Amino acid sequence: MCEGSGKTDGRSSAPGHDCRVPKDPAPAFDNGVAVLGLGYVGLPTAIGFAEAGVPTIGVDICPERLSAISRGAVDMAPYDRKRLAVALDDGTLQLSAEAEQLTSADAVVICVPTPITATRAPDWAPLQTVCSTVVAKAREGQTLVLTSTTAVGATRYLLVEPLVRRGFSVGRDIWCVFSPERINPGSCEDRQLVPRVVGGHSRMCGERGRALVSMLTDDVHVVSSLEAAELTKLLENTFRAVNIALVNEFADAARGWDIDIREVTLAAGTKPYGFMPFRPGPGAGGHCIPCDPHWFLDGLDEPATDAPVTHAAMRSLAQRPLQVVTRAAELLGDPHRAGSSIAIVGVAYKPGVADVRESPAIEIMRALMDAGAVVSYVDDWVPSLDIDGRRLFSDPRLLASADLVIVHTLHPDFDLARLAGCRSVLDATFELTDVPCAVTL
Repeated sequence: MCEGSGKTDGRSSAPGHDCRVPKDPAPAFDNGVAVLGLGYVGLPTAIGFAEAGVPTIGVDICPERLSAISRGAVDMAPYDRKRLAVALDDGTLQLSAEAEQLTSADAVVICVPTPITATRAPDWAPLQTVCSTVVAKAREGQTLVLTSTTAVGATRYLLVEPLVRRGFSVGRDIWCVFSPERINPGSCEDRQLVPRVVGGHSRMCGERGRALVSMLTDDVHVVSSLEAAELTKLLENTFRAVNIALVNEFADAARGWDIDIREVTLAAGTKPYGFMPFRPGPGAGGHCIPCDPHWFLDGLDEPATDAPVTHAAMRSLAQRPLQVVTRAAELLGDPHRAGSSIAIVGVAYKPGVADVRESPAIEIMRALMDAGAVVSYVDDWVPSLDIDGRRLFSDPRLLASADLVIVHTLHPDFDLARLAGCRSVLDATFELTDVPCAVTL
């Protein structure tokens, strides 16, 4: 905090000011890093810092999650589970449920979910709660980094301004950074090779952020402000949402013309510039693509800006699971729909993970059950599933007897031979080129 009166420098809360601080030597973070939130982003992040040789404390309020991590019973690739075991065994990564651990660390990295509500509005509660805790426990000399995808201005609103109210001079005695996560669940890529973006409240904040994030990646791109970094993340995932909606639209049109959309996207992908291939599917799941653009849209009220392309894309993605249901009814015939047995292959939102958050499969199954169908599923990664209080269990025995099989997610270890005896297969993945009985969505 500022010396003397405790009042902040009047310029400290404006972006771009360094509070008259001379060039700072590279911080060593000798007192370690605290990673708050040990989900699919926080846990790999904590492992990365531990592997960099920094004492790391992983903090999570859920005892069950901490217990699962300590046992290695987490949804990670085998390679990452080995890395976790090493970090825990050599003590570079420690686990805690105590928020008091945040104060001792030289850097605090916030990795908490930013979901949306049932009405597709941003749910601020988790992030507000965690940021309030971080501000309350903050001390001089810390670097505070928010990685959670959020609205433009959120880091300033949730961290910078509350810290100033506490008497800190942000950019002088404490540093605030936004560095969006770039974790791809289920992927085995070397995260050290994935570039990261850093934006600071001031130039010095940005340099502190660069020094910290450089422990996780060889390539750090520093932008001019917190807000520029926040908008970067929203652009990344909104770009994906818009293009997924677009290729789904082309897939629908291609079916009407009896054209294989897979052939078309493959052909278009031969162009070496100006095109990036996306594949159609049953919708978009996970906590990124279906959620993050709504954080962008929610913030547009402030500058009174419209975003018709993004609005249209998100409406299209929201409706996509019901298109699968409609297509299933076409294949079964409407009179036969009620009471039909329908098996879903793969309920996780993407291959190679056990995560069902925002998975289109959930909405597809719910709509089919509400219409009177008898629904089962097969997913070796998700042994059980709860849909509106109805408990279902993965049962591969029901594939052969089902009136219709809907292929939603193909995990890497799924044997396509399991579909050989099925009566009818609806391929919502557009990947079953070698299954004769399959028709595409």
